[in-house]
This record gives sequence, C-alpha cells and structure tokens, in this order.
Amino acid sequence: MLMRTDPFRELDRLTQQLLGATGTWSKPSPMPMDAYREGDEYVIALDLPGVSSDAIDVDVERNMLTVKAERRPVTRADDVQMELSERPLGVFSRQLMLADTLDTERITADYEAGVLTLRIPIAERAKTRRITVGAGTDRKQISS
Repeated sequence: MLMRTDPFRELDRLTQQLLGATGTWSKPSPMPMDAYREGDEYVIALDLPGVSSDAIDVDVERNMLTVKAERRPVTRADDVQMELSERPLGVFSRQLMLADTLDTERITADYEAGVLTLRIPIAERAKTRRITVGAGTDRKQISS
C-alpha cells in the first residue's frame, strides 16, 4: 500500500559499504515509522517525541503524503550551561508515496504520547467484492 522512495537512504547505504562502516545507519531517522494494514484501513505511526501537536503539518497532494514537524528548543534559564545535546532540533519532514488503492480524501490524524497516527481508508474500488455466478436463466445483465 505504501510506495517508498528515498534516494538518500540508498546513497547512505552505498557510502557505508564503500567506507566499510559497521552497523546499519550512521544516524537514525528523526521520524521513525511503522506502516501496516488494520482491517479496511492503512495505518502509519510516526514517532515525534518532544513535538507539540501545533508544530505538525500533514499534507496530501495527489498520492504524495508529506509530514512536517518542528522540534523546538526548550526555553532554559540564562544560567543553564548545556553539557550534552543529542536530540535533533529543527524542522523534519518525511514524504510517502501512497498507492492508488487508498482513499486520500478521508485520512484522519491523531497525536498522543509523541506518536502521530494516520489512518487511511482502503478505497471502495480496491476492496474485495464477491460476484455471484448465475447459471442458464439465472444470469443477470449488467448495464452501464
């Protein structure tokens, strides 16, 4: 249901192979996700810890789903000296190409406990239909 295109991820993988780097990725995605089908819906769950719901934008143009989120710095007192800062700040985005079998007009989004959950219904035309087969005089004519 999800068509993934990320040319930079493949480039990172090839670079690591050429340089002999160990491990799978040098830096994790700032927006890791799970995608799965649940009944008649396709569900995408993205981890966005430390992001407020008003700093998340979800857009769909044709079949391209874009999620943008901004992790803003925490306001600290003037006398605070930062010793270590590993959590990335700034604007992050992720684009996903959705299959034609999904109904992009009826996407819902919920944000709870740092997880953005998008639910995309499977389009009616993509659902399995049972077609009855008649014999002899039981046949029905389909008109258009």
